[in-house]
Amino acid sequence: MATFRTGAVVRVDVADDDLVRALVRVDDDDLGDVPAVAFPPMTGPLRAGDRVVVNTTGIELGLGTGGDAFVLWNLDGAAPDVRDGHVVKLRYTPWQTNVVAVEAPESPHHEVMRELESLDGTPVVACSLHSQVAGVAAGVKARAPGARVGYLMTDGAALPLAWSELVRTLTRAGLVDVTCTSGHAFGGDLEAVTDHSGLAALRAVGGADIVVAAMGPGIVGTGTRLGHTGLEQGRLLDAAHALGGAPVACVRVSFADERPRHAGVSHHTLTALRIAARERATVVLPALDEPVVARLRAALDDGGVAARHDVVVADGGPGVELLRERGIEPASMRRPMAAAPEPFLAAAAAGAHAAAAAA
Repeated sequence: MATFRTGAVVRVDVADDDLVRALVRVDDDDLGDVPAVAFPPMTGPLRAGDRVVVNTTGIELGLGTGGDAFVLWNLDGAAPDVRDGHVVKLRYTPWQTNVVAVEAPESPHHEVMRELESLDGTPVVACSLHSQVAGVAAGVKARAPGARVGYLMTDGAALPLAWSELVRTLTRAGLVDVTCTSGHAFGGDLEAVTDHSGLAALRAVGGADIVVAAMGPGIVGTGTRLGHTGLEQGRLLDAAHALGGAPVACVRVSFADERPRHAGVSHHTLTALRIAARERATVVLPALDEPVVARLRAALDDGGVAARHDVVVADGGPGVELLRERGIEPASMRRPMAAAPEPFLAAAAAGAHAAAAAA
């Protein structure tokens, strides 16, 4: 069950249009002051002294990404602005919110989207972790600086795009040019009802030359073969294929993860590409030392992936170097790129391959 607490805002530390970070003193001596996040389009503005209701479930469960409380209601503040749009996300929950979906009749892009069902060969790089977006986008820009990169954020993890500091950073650095949130995810430059329409909208409306598709921060895993949201990678690859795009799979690679199921090529990648992906895609490995590449190839062979997809090797080094030049230090499973570069080399390799395919 979710845990709700009341409290008062002690101070506001960050106040953006789409995200507020504050310190809240909870009316519970066991918790005291907790960092809290509010999304103004849903809660309205937040000021010091306001009485609020916060969700502290993540804090009390000790979740890895649960160090913040989330403001549900501001009991003293003004209501959020009334927005246009008849498509509702987070449907039939207390936090349902309406948006102008890119496909909807009230959207200025409705006519473009009405009969659209093709990506016209646009490469789509599908990931299974949010952090991989940084490597893919940098890999594209290092290979093709003028390419326009679109990011489709699915609803496989965090739902508000504003929660992703990574995307905020990549956008400011010029590595991601346009965003779209699909399903129940919300807050992108474009809003889409489905992954398929989101991919198409990024190409036709957002002008993306290459699309990277991935969930927001906070993958769900259970240590089982099928119980992880990274399985959506297969669905995204199939969507790209169905729309006439060029599906490219970003491989989850790690030599720092102590969990055997994620050592080398993660079981998330192997399962998504063997079971969830029903159409043929290009699987990109990073150009590491030959014995390492041979180990990764063997994992794909043994996992039944190589028989179903085309496996290639590309250089992710320029993409990782571009991230360093821009002062961006992403982390994967709390391990920064400087300490464990392999996941980002793999992602940048996928981006480099996509850029070459687009060219």
